[in-house]
Amino acid sequence: MLKQRLQQKLLQKLSPQQIQMIKLLEIPTMQLEQRIKKELEENPVLEEGQQEEDDVQETPEASENGEENNEKDEFSLEDYLNEEDTPSYKLSTNNYSKDDKREEIPFSAGSSFQEHLESQLGLRIMPDRQRALAEYLIGNIDEDGYLRRKLDAVVDDLAFSLNIETTEEELLEILRIIQDFDPVGVGARDLQECLLLQIDSKDQNIPAIAMARKILKYHFDEFTRKHYDKIISRLNITEEELKKSIDEILKLNPKPGGSVNDAGNKLNETITPDFLLEYKDNELQLSLNARNVPDLRLSRTYSNMLESYNANKNNRTKQQKEVVSFVKQKLDSAKWFIDAIKQRQNTLMLTMEAILEYQKDYFIEGDETMLKPMILKDIADRTGLDISTISRVANSKYIQTHFGIFPLKYFFSEGLQTDTGEEVSTREIKMILKECIENEDKKKPLTDDKLAAILKDKGYHIARRTVAKYREQLNIPVARLRKELR
Repeated sequence: MLKQRLQQKLLQKLSPQQIQMIKLLEIPTMQLEQRIKKELEENPVLEEGQQEEDDVQETPEASENGEENNEKDEFSLEDYLNEEDTPSYKLSTNNYSKDDKREEIPFSAGSSFQEHLESQLGLRIMPDRQRALAEYLIGNIDEDGYLRRKLDAVVDDLAFSLNIETTEEELLEILRIIQDFDPVGVGARDLQECLLLQIDSKDQNIPAIAMARKILKYHFDEFTRKHYDKIISRLNITEEELKKSIDEILKLNPKPGGSVNDAGNKLNETITPDFLLEYKDNELQLSLNARNVPDLRLSRTYSNMLESYNANKNNRTKQQKEVVSFVKQKLDSAKWFIDAIKQRQNTLMLTMEAILEYQKDYFIEGDETMLKPMILKDIADRTGLDISTISRVANSKYIQTHFGIFPLKYFFSEGLQTDTGEEVSTREIKMILKECIENEDKKKPLTDDKLAAILKDKGYHIARRTVAKYREQLNIPVARLRKELR
């Protein structure tokens, strides 16, 4: 049974201008440059350059009285209304004819990893069936150079997808051929097999290499767990002999696929800072990096065009009204975009100035231990902006200082209290942890319990599990895996 009822709701809806502002606030300087170029291409009313006073003060009456513009109008609305060119006004244009010859400009790129393997396969003489199986196996090798799929699963795939019946034994035989390709170690199914393929290619008459092969073949688990005492005992070797063998193993490449030059997949990303900070005459000088953000203005031609046609509202045809409506829409869109860019710049500067004031001692000295605990709410309270806005500003933005380039997220961290009641940044505690681990005896690395005791002696009361969390955030393995032979 259907019932009608009234319901009142309070909803928050963002206008298109607000959405545009949010999107512009999130992107870094390099992407903003592309966004501005796109807007310049799509909106003919938008131009590069500073807005001149004449553009704002000049009126249609001034033009009628004989005061000509310094800039000659390139076209008028009549050009849009020419029946020979455009029967009706269109919002999109196509400057190509079906008879035009379109040529794609090729660009230079290196071959992919799979293409590198297929080129070596082409040099092998083998039946078509084996070649098809080899190509399928190569297609399943990942970018690190591993075949991570089980051969029995590949057998099923070949039966269903290519209608080829094969066996694991036949695939293994073909896989051995692929494992003979360059780079050495390609086609391995796990790390142990990858390292064995590489060590087998070396001179086995060298004692250290022969011993390294034995370690990888028969004592791989002990090697990965760094149980060196067990290896020495079981192989009846000295610590010096073990060290030489491990040095040979460490020369091997655990990801052979990464050694192939793949210009098509490598991304050479250049960081362009959004802020520039200079320290001159004992003062910090902050500025926005506006190198890739050109000045924008409204086209005087279109503005005058719209004003002149607005003066003759009563005599306009339907087609003229459509043109005027389109030009007005583009003018409004251009104004919104310019305002959004200005608001973005103001918000960025307001936020960065608050961060600069909060962490002033750090930005002067560049000493990481001077970083104060700072969260998004601290900056939101200082600027009067919402926390989500501060988060968007800090995301993917960088600042260039006199001691390096840093992401804005780097300056945010939680805080802990010491014995004296002083609040310190967790980043400072991580630095102490890192220094302790770097200076430890690698034969007897410091456990998390010992690290917690060291921090306690320094006045930082931190639980062992918190030490483990900070250590993992620093990408430092546990004590057992940091053990080395010296």
